[in-house]
Amino acid sequence: MTSASPAWLELHLPLCEAIVALFHPFVEVAVHDIRRERIVALWNPLSERKVGDRSLVDELPESSDEARVIGPYPQVLADGRTITSVSVVLHNAKGAKRGLLCINFDRSPLDGTIDLLSRFGAPMRERPAELFDRDWREQIALLVDDECRTRRLRRDRLTRAQRLALVRLMDERGLFSTRHAAGHAARAVGVSRTTIYALLKEARS
Repeated sequence: MTSASPAWLELHLPLCEAIVALFHPFVEVAVHDIRRERIVALWNPLSERKVGDRSLVDELPESSDEARVIGPYPQVLADGRTITSVSVVLHNAKGAKRGLLCINFDRSPLDGTIDLLSRFGAPMRERPAELFDRDWREQIALLVDDECRTRRLRRDRLTRAQRLALVRLMDERGLFSTRHAAGHAARAVGVSRTTIYALLKEARS
């Protein structure tokens, strides 16, 4: 970052510094002076550029007159890393276009993680019924998970009516016939065992 910032850039310095502080070291922020065609400010450089280099920006796209944000669009660094970039036109105090703020996000660490995770994403096969049909713990856990996913419910934000519906389903499937089922149901639904007994009593009434 240069110590001699142009006057029009002073308006935008806090924003630039905030972006870098939040996303360091994965984000480069560069500001181009579109009249001088030079880079006038640079934070956390990911490339070999430096303040004073030519911007190499021919002209602003026509969409910049209306769009507040240009992008996101992909770029590739010299070492092969892929980055995602967005650009914002900066104005001076009188509203005239003076600069182009470019935010470049190094996504290569994420790409590596995504690739690693995808290797563990082998297609799931149907569960062998023989292994789990008698496992009441698994049955309770699956019932709660399936219902929450199907109805798009957050388990930690279930209403009393939603918990009652889950307990009623468990009871209909005979999942409370085992001695310790109420305690396991309580953990699955996120309430006390006493509450499960109260809900079960209401469901059967």
